[in-house]
Amino acid sequence: MTPDLLARANALLAACRAAGLRLATAESCTGGLVAATLAAIPGASDVLERGFVTYSNAAKAEMLGVEAGLIAREGAVSAAVAAAMAAGALRHAHADLAVAVTGIAGPGGGSAAKPVGLVFLAACRRGAAPRVERQQFAGGRGLVQEQAAARALALLAGLAAGGEGVA
Repeated sequence: MTPDLLARANALLAACRAAGLRLATAESCTGGLVAATLAAIPGASDVLERGFVTYSNAAKAEMLGVEAGLIAREGAVSAAVAAAMAAGALRHAHADLAVAVTGIAGPGGGSAAKPVGLVFLAACRRGAAPRVERQQFAGGRGLVQEQAAARALALLAGLAAGGEGVA
């Protein structure tokens, strides 16, 4: 993980500590990078409650309660599934904030409608609707994953600061 990701994680952990917030992650295309970046910081356990790596559609349904019909209708890489993943993370965790990431990191798996680098992120506070955004990241697999993780950390930082995740 990059120094930039670690710096973002450290700042997020400090903001969450100051606000008394705990967080959860629900990750698909990042494969746990967001949670791993947070966990790389000593003392993260007082903020990071848990992380879900839900790479398969079955995992999204079983671990987060994302409806299989929603995945079938919208596709795993969609705004609706990202929102359901974030809401599901909060339902299945003892956390105040959650972020979800689903996308196509590449190098394969893309299409004209959903190209490589397409990522949907959703972040929410307990009791509020998830805020979802669509990103189109450039670069190879690792770079797409790093950019998605950085954006996820920024969304959580916005929520921790009392905003709606727009950092």
